[in-house]
Amino acid sequence: MSATPPAFARRPPAPIGHWPLIVAATVTLLVTMGIRQSLGLFVQPLARDTGLDIQTISFALAIGQFVWGAVQPVFGALADSKGSGRVLVAGGLLLAVGMAATPFFASGVGLLLTLGVVAAAGAGAGSFSILIGSMARRLPAERRSMAAGVINAGGSFGQFLFAPFVQTVMSLAGWAVAAWALAVAALTTLPLAWPLRRRTQCTDASAVTGASIDDMTLRQQLAIAMRDRSYWCLHIGFFTCGFHIAFLVTHLPTAIAMCGLPESVSAAALALIGLFNVGGSLAMGWLGQRFRMKLLLTLLYASRAVLIAFFLVSPPTATTFLLFSAALGATWLATVPPTAGLVGKLFGARYLGTLFGLTLLSHQIGGFFGAWTGGLAIARLGSYTTIWYADIALALVAALANLPIRETAPRPTFARGAASQTP
Repeated sequence: MSATPPAFARRPPAPIGHWPLIVAATVTLLVTMGIRQSLGLFVQPLARDTGLDIQTISFALAIGQFVWGAVQPVFGALADSKGSGRVLVAGGLLLAVGMAATPFFASGVGLLLTLGVVAAAGAGAGSFSILIGSMARRLPAERRSMAAGVINAGGSFGQFLFAPFVQTVMSLAGWAVAAWALAVAALTTLPLAWPLRRRTQCTDASAVTGASIDDMTLRQQLAIAMRDRSYWCLHIGFFTCGFHIAFLVTHLPTAIAMCGLPESVSAAALALIGLFNVGGSLAMGWLGQRFRMKLLLTLLYASRAVLIAFFLVSPPTATTFLLFSAALGATWLATVPPTAGLVGKLFGARYLGTLFGLTLLSHQIGGFFGAWTGGLAIARLGSYTTIWYADIALALVAALANLPIRETAPRPTFARGAASQTP
């Protein structure tokens, strides 16, 4: 006579019950990432209207890249222990205040405080580690990759929507009004925090196979993660991803302007990156349930090196920039679902907000150098060529760094009853 299965095994959460939460997280990321990824459009207008040089503006945005990453493990730990609702509300308010205050403090120090600290911290509180970590605690393991892909696609679609919106407002009313419009947009995230406020922990059987992991304290889990080679390999890859993305989102509009092309091409390029990454993010979420995530990451990073190499040997026309943006967009933030998925595979979902937040800190340390060195290259060398070649080298390093990660092969969908996974 078999033992009666535990309550959580007899009553798995209904899949439909998760979708309102996924939608709330997706729309929140759509707004916060849409605002962040549109800030590169402010570089030229700020330089033109305030007299600040591009190096100074780039440094403020570089600090913002670092702060956005630095706050995520902190806010992730708060969300892990206190729930995500308060963190998301605080983030929405900070983002709104930072954007609204920017026109009143349009100096080097002022931009450091508004865009570099306040707005960046607010965007970080409503970003990947908090949102994906919150969902991972509510979902069984086999659904997390796809959910992360959907949420991540929201951030990419935000870039597609916000870039042309910001450019249009700037053309009609100036960059100050565009900043205030983004502040209003940030406030729309506040009611979305309500569905995500609870600290519900998924008790599905697939999510509790490692009870000893869930019983650990945060300090114990961090000690284990810091000694894990696979975890550090993820950090190396994400550092490169941050360098690449921050360099492009900050300096692609300037690179386009240096070729004598109109500002509308810059907005279209950023929008295309976001649009094509919607497909890339959803594809990575789906593929992450079927293939080893480390191999997907290797493919993504290697493809970036190839794309940049082709871009450098192509004529600097509007068509080249738009095709490059579309192709690159497919890989843009598609690295997030497999990276978050691997952190969950390695250490479980209990402290995913903190552990994934730390990988995002590495991502944004790379982002700081990407945004900053781009400004240095223009100020001292007059071109971005050196940064492009450095980007190719880093992409190849990231591709190789993901290969040693230990990961079990995903269980085939037709064999859900299998007793174990293939190593």
